This record gives sequence, C-alpha cells and structure tokens, in this order.
Amino acid sequence: MGSVPQVRIPATYMRGGTSKGVFFKRDDLPQAAQVPGAVRDKLLQRVIGSPDPYAKQIDGMGGATSSTSKTVILAKSSKPDHDVDYLFGQVSIDTRFVDWSGNCGNLSASVGPFAIANGLVDASRIPNDGIATVRIWQANIAKTIIAHVPITNGEVQETGDFELDGVTFPAAEVQLEFLDPADEGEGEGGSMFPTGNLVDDLGVPGVGTLKATLINAGIPTIFVNAGDVGCVGTELQGDVNEDKAALAKFEAIRAHGALKMGLIKDLSEIATRQHTPKVAFVAPPKGYVASSGKKIEAGDIDVLVRAMSMGKLHHAMMGTASVAIAVAAAVPGTLVNLAAGGGERGAVRFGHPSGTLRVGAEAKLVDGQWAVTKALMSRSARVLMEGLVRIPGDAF
Repeated sequence: MGSVPQVRIPATYMRGGTSKGVFFKRDDLPQAAQVPGAVRDKLLQRVIGSPDPYAKQIDGMGGATSSTSKTVILAKSSKPDHDVDYLFGQVSIDTRFVDWSGNCGNLSASVGPFAIANGLVDASRIPNDGIATVRIWQANIAKTIIAHVPITNGEVQETGDFELDGVTFPAAEVQLEFLDPADEGEGEGGSMFPTGNLVDDLGVPGVGTLKATLINAGIPTIFVNAGDVGCVGTELQGDVNEDKAALAKFEAIRAHGALKMGLIKDLSEIATRQHTPKVAFVAPPKGYVASSGKKIEAGDIDVLVRAMSMGKLHHAMMGTASVAIAVAAAVPGTLVNLAAGGGERGAVRFGHPSGTLRVGAEAKLVDGQWAVTKALMSRSARVLMEGLVRIPGDAF
C-alpha cells in the first residue's frame, strides 16, 4: 500500500475563556478549503480527530469535549468598519459533521489577540501600550463583537491577574461587547423572543408541559426551571452526564424547543443541528461546592444556571449562553429574571458548575418590545501553541 504525504497547514492552538480550539488564517488553508463545503469540513474534522467512534479524538487536536472540539477561521474583514471576519466551526466528536449554526462566545475572546498577532488588524489601530479595540464581524450569526485587547510594548498582553472560574491559571483580561445580540435572524418571528412571549408552555412528549423562555440572544437558548426537570440548579457534570435518562430528556426538550422557535421545521432536523439551540435550567440562589472545590455561597450569586452543550452538561458556561443569560435576566418576566428575583437589572452574577460569572446587558422597552443594544462580559485568552498542523493529504 502506497503512503500519502502529510499536508502542513499554519495554525495556532488557543484558549479563549473556558474553551480552546485550532485557529487558522483563511488564506493559509488549501485553496479548496477556503470556501464553504465538504472539503473544508473534512479538513477541519481531520485536524480535530473526528469522527471518532471511540469519542476520544486521540488522532487529532480535539479534547473530546464540546469545549475543545472547536475550529476558527479568520480573515481581514470584508465588512466596512470591521477589522476581522470570524467564522466558527463546532466539530462533532463522533459523527461526520461540522456545525456552523452559531458562535462560540468563549473563543470570541481569542479572535482579537489572534488578529493583532497575525497582521489582520491595521497597525495604526494598535497602541504601543494600552487597549486595542478590535471590531469583529461574527460571520456565523452576522453580528458585531468589539474586543478590548490589552497591549504591552506593541504586542498582545496574555499574562495577568484576571481570574476566570473554569480556567486554572490567571491571565490578561479581554473585555467583550456583543452588539445588538438579540435575534440571529432565525425563527418564526425573527426576533429576540421568536414566539412573542417571555414565557411559553412547551409540550415535550414523555416529559410534560414545561414553562420555558425561548430567546434568540447570543445563541438560541431554551431556559426552563430546574425543578420542572428534576434538578435543583447546583448540579455538577457527573450528576447529569452519567444519567442517560436525563440526557435524553434534555435532548427531547431541545428538539421540541427548536421546533417551537422555528429553528427547525421537523424534529428529524435536530440531528444536523447539534450546536444550537442550547438548553439551560435556572433556579434561585443556593450555596454549593463548585467542581474545583470552591465554596459558592447563596449570597455570592443572583441566580443558578446550568447549560447543556453538544448533549452534555457544560463544565462551566458557554460564552454565547452567557449572553443569553445576561439578556434574559435584564428583561423582567423571563424565567431567568424571575429566578434572579425579578425587576429590572443591568447585570447578573450567576453560579455555574465551575464557579461564578458576572455578565451585563443594556435592555430597554421600544414601542412595547424589549430591545437589547449590547451584552458585556470579560474573558481571557492565551496562545497555547503555534506552528503547523499536519493531516494526511488524502483526508480532504
């Protein structure tokens, strides 16, 4: 049997928030993979090590979790008043599939630093010391993200004392603004609340009828009350991920919620839409011990939130779901807002399996409808490795 040489592709392995992924400049990819299609998907799958029936991704860069099976493609922006175009691909671990239906809010923190370090931002926009403002066009959802990246001696500052629950070591803080985060252009009404309601009755065969807040903000998300799904809101990963019945229940909620939101037209379509929508459950504040052993007091948080990602309970919180939490908390009457005590609020601190996170949103009533101008959060980012990834030449 003849051997096939490996192809070398410039790449950077980066952490952003509580996720990590393989970053590419679009122009560094083989010509056929610079455009959407089967070639690009196959290339990214092989880089990550998917599809893997063992669900370990041993023969690739993936880490066999939803937080580490990620790819990013960046290019100088084609949009006016933007610096960089950002495309995110969530690679399925065990099936031949790349989901392009949503953004990764955590890896959004890495986009600005990567863009600066790789010459995608005009040098005149980068101070020698201070904060560089990077205008990002998020191509998956057609939204703008503003990243505020610290600069020291003309280079991206990666080290610092900013701590983020879910990340072991401190780093430099990257502040993110998600502009006009509501409505990803999907769903029946194409609005922040696709059904027109702050709370819906969601019927799920085998589960029952649940109160649910269905929202398009950051990422399409289905919020339910923890008690209605047999949870308390303080669960850690093992409490849910080792319970096959619970996982099946959440996937059923996700499928029927997606149908009600107008994201799919038939339940069979949910299998080709693993990344979105997300399902999250909420509860009023209660003390618990985070996965790191850190004790979280009820008084430390406004609300408890746990979220599912790619069929499993997330170890912390997805950045895009954090945007959804911030927006929903800011709108009086949603399940998130009610669990947090109700009323109007510009920020919320929520408890997740790894600890706590504070997020903000600017919401206001416009002609009787709630509108959100921006959501705000802080993350950190760091280059883990850079150079060349190799994949077999016949892999794509």
